Amino acid sequence: MNSDLRALRRRKVIRHIVLILLCFLSLLPFYLMFVNATRTSNEIKAGISFLFGSNLSENLRNFAEAQVGLGVTVLGAMLNSFKIALPFTILSVYFSALTAYGIYAYNFKLKKFAWGFIMAVMMVPTQVFAIGYYKFMIQINLIDTYWPLIIPAITTPAVVFFMRQYLQGALSLEIVEAARIDGSGEFHTFNTIILPLMKPALATQAIFQFVYCWNNLFMPTLIISSSAKKTLTMFVQMLTAESFRADYGVVFIGLAITILPMFIMYFILSKFIVEGVSLGGVKE
Repeated sequence: MNSDLRALRRRKVIRHIVLILLCFLSLLPFYLMFVNATRTSNEIKAGISFLFGSNLSENLRNFAEAQVGLGVTVLGAMLNSFKIALPFTILSVYFSALTAYGIYAYNFKLKKFAWGFIMAVMMVPTQVFAIGYYKFMIQINLIDTYWPLIIPAITTPAVVFFMRQYLQGALSLEIVEAARIDGSGEFHTFNTIILPLMKPALATQAIFQFVYCWNNLFMPTLIISSSAKKTLTMFVQMLTAESFRADYGVVFIGLAITILPMFIMYFILSKFIVEGVSLGGVKE
């Protein structure tokens, strides 16, 4: 008995050591980025340092000067990114959850085909559809607007797949049947019963979708041409142009500003990730 207890403790210690190591490796690049934002360009070229430098104020001044002539400021670019990322995240999570619920809860003739089609589309890279999508946006006069960057949120196969898998383990159809007996409409059932049960899944996918949209550079570069409408990733790309490439301190300041909203988004929603489904839910 004592040997089993000691073995269990050893496994627990090893598990914690591995998790701490993985956490350290995940956070290290972000830490180094913030450190480099406080160092001079020459210090950054000299090698890696784990100590903060004393050049933060100078880098901030250079960063402010670097914005002149770009056609958009960092705050303007950040606002532009929010205009895309927030509706994209909300639409993606809601409609993906609605689609996943429809496929899981209802039986219809093309159910298997619909699920297979979603799985097939999920395997195809977004870039494959880019040219055709770009031509279509030209035809309906939506180029240089944010709509082409938000519309794809309505169909997000990977999120639909995750939501359906979550529903299979968390939702009993007895809950849906009970709501119908009580006279609840289908959309009312989904909005008031199903969505609250899916809080952990919704929060997790909201973080992933927000980060994906916030970091997206390919599609905004393809769609947006006006300087005043450029996103934060496009703004940072301009900072890495030839005229600013020598000043790595400015580049790292821009990168640090870029990821701050993602940290805020994570801290707001992370508490929901570890929550289980609502107490009292009927399990199959």
